[in-house]
Amino acid sequence: MTSTLETEARPGLGEVEHGRSLARAPHRIVVVGGGAGGLELVTRLGNTLGKRKAAVVELVDRSRTHLWKPLLHAVAAGSMDINEFELDYLAQAHWHNFVYRVGEMVGLDRSRKEIHLAATYDDEGVQITPPRSFPYDTLVIAIGSVTNDFGTPGAREFAVPLDTPEQAARFNRRLVNACIRAHAQEAPIRPGQLHVAIIGAGATGTELAAELHRTARAVVAFGLDRIDAEKDIRITLIEAADRIVPALPERISKATTKLLEGLGVVVRTKARVTEVGRDGVTLASGDFIPSELVVWAAGVQGPEVLHDLDGLEATRNRQLVVTPTLQTTRDPDVFAMGDCAACPREGDPTPVPPRAQAAHQQASHLVKQLRRRLDGKPLAPFKYRDFGSLVSLGHYSTVGSLMGFLIGKNFLVEGYFAMLMYRSLYKMHEMALHGFTKTALDTLARMITRHTDPVVKLH
Repeated sequence: MTSTLETEARPGLGEVEHGRSLARAPHRIVVVGGGAGGLELVTRLGNTLGKRKAAVVELVDRSRTHLWKPLLHAVAAGSMDINEFELDYLAQAHWHNFVYRVGEMVGLDRSRKEIHLAATYDDEGVQITPPRSFPYDTLVIAIGSVTNDFGTPGAREFAVPLDTPEQAARFNRRLVNACIRAHAQEAPIRPGQLHVAIIGAGATGTELAAELHRTARAVVAFGLDRIDAEKDIRITLIEAADRIVPALPERISKATTKLLEGLGVVVRTKARVTEVGRDGVTLASGDFIPSELVVWAAGVQGPEVLHDLDGLEATRNRQLVVTPTLQTTRDPDVFAMGDCAACPREGDPTPVPPRAQAAHQQASHLVKQLRRRLDGKPLAPFKYRDFGSLVSLGHYSTVGSLMGFLIGKNFLVEGYFAMLMYRSLYKMHEMALHGFTKTALDTLARMITRHTDPVVKLH
């Protein structure tokens, strides 16, 4: 079984190993990025091609663990213990016949068919792995997206993005510390001291606003009685567009706005942020929103490494431009998928949207197409199917629209049924990674611990 953290690079076609000429070496498929799509892809390829030794399947990621990105808002709010939901790449590689390499891709040499990884260091600055390069025959780039702060003054210094589990956990610590600080101080709580400003009312920002309304009050309920949750805690959701969740149908936006305002969340639309300060946010209108806790959840762009990745074509937002087969326009041996790819959509002028369902569909598509590629068969184009959109407002509600393919229309869903559909998305992801038995056991274990642990993370 091939499954190690670090292995020596295997010789390629025509190379010599210990004086012996190799007529043919296994095809090497390297996937960079262990997000929703990338991890599903290497897991399924490992279970098939890797298990039969028809190809060497490798995953490269700078993190040691995987967390489904749509869960980051729950980690930031404290309603989810990250340790219960993280997946260890090394263990997954061992169980599913692929190789895991730790490191961040910082460059690409297409002529030599190599990727370049940066050195890795521990928390004390001690080097773990040196800068390295690894060969590939087929490369799949699936490194996702990062927040775009559009160069707004103060955004990097005072606002916390939600691109990684570490950032989400960092914001949660800030929130808990702010509550404990306010409870312990002798002076009265200042205006804005326990206010939270969320910049960007897409799915992440909107879901975070609802979760924070509950979890902030839950933290206070654990003995922090000097804080009046209704008076001292305020959540403001800021969106530059004319409505929240602007990428979704208008009726979802209206339903979500109504639910949030019913919770007491302040919703500001047509509000562009011009500066983020230590004690609040300034809008283009001149309004100042006092808040010492700021989350930046607006804007999506590709990681910096995609700006000029050895001449591959990219958009202004640093997404790699791909053909309908998910191959990059300038190199058929390099594929891109997920949020980091600008993939054309049949019959639509806009590219495939950056959603978890798109990454899942692309991973399923590439599993079949990479097998065809190894057999020398032509590749079929990827066709995106929009199954609708759901926005979870935590324990309060879930709203969304599902595509009714049988009747040719989409329909609005909300409440308990919508919540079940939302949760099923994550279960589909777990099933793709673990299969039915392990997913069922993990779900049961979480149901048990939910009744023995605090309802919110307190440290």
